[in-house]
Amino acid sequence: MNAPTPNRSGILDRIRAELQRELQPEYLDIVDDGARHVGHANAGSGHFTVTISAGAFAGQSRLQRHRMVFAALSRLMSNEIHALSIKARAPGESVSV
Repeated sequence: MNAPTPNRSGILDRIRAELQRELQPEYLDIVDDGARHVGHANAGSGHFTVTISAGAFAGQSRLQRHRMVFAALSRLMSNEIHALSIKARAPGESVSV
């Protein structure tokens, strides 16, 4: 996981806790992409990439998996998360799924 800026580490911990509680992932990586979005709305905050592998995704479509992640993070979506890139797979699937 990329090193977060000190003021952003709390949100990374909250994202991790929500995803672990709701989806019990076998693998979870969260990257703070805020620095990559300089020059547009909410630059520097609220942009994240989540790579997650969880048994709950088995048999689910890409859209269903994304909906599951958004549902797990619903408490954070209105304020702390502005943009979210999701790479969701079931165990044994490649990252590109």
